[in-house]
Amino acid sequence: MQRRSLILTLPAALFATLGAARLAAAGPRYTVTREEIEEAVAGRFPRRFPLAGLLELNVQAPRIALKPERNRLAADMAVDAGGPLLRRSYPGRLDVEFALRYEPSDRTVRAHDLQLNALEFPDLRPDAAALLSQYGPQLARESLREVVLHTLRPQDLALPDGLGLQPGAITVTARGVAVELVPKPLS
Repeated sequence: MQRRSLILTLPAALFATLGAARLAAAGPRYTVTREEIEEAVAGRFPRRFPLAGLLELNVQAPRIALKPERNRLAADMAVDAGGPLLRRSYPGRLDVEFALRYEPSDRTVRAHDLQLNALEFPDLRPDAAALLSQYGPQLARESLREVVLHTLRPQDLALPDGLGLQPGAITVTARGVAVELVPKPLS
């Protein structure tokens, strides 16, 4: 009976040991996919930005792209410009990149360090497009600054917390966003 018990538990113990060693070598991580990020951000859109009562920009939910070579995410958003100054609506696009940070107070992964790549309105007169491009950085900041991309649930952190780990560095990979789990500081 003891022999059978040993035979049955030996593979599980070996697997657990090898699994733990592999996990430690790779560094434990919590991964969020691009699709999960898009879903979380979509709830904040569409957004409307009135500009001095003369213009209005309507920004649609972004398509998120992973940029592992720069450890950043990119967001490409459809934008419509309209209002009394333009007399009709003009379609355009807003393209931004941003870094990520972890906010421990509410267990969230957030966008920060936004960089405007483009605000384009191909059908708009050049003088009007130039005027709108002045609002590009402000529009980018208001659209995505400190936007919550993912919230870790208490159950997501229960096991790491029990093992003395906490979220640390965030890395953009080809598969998604990886939040490294690092040892908690000794108090």
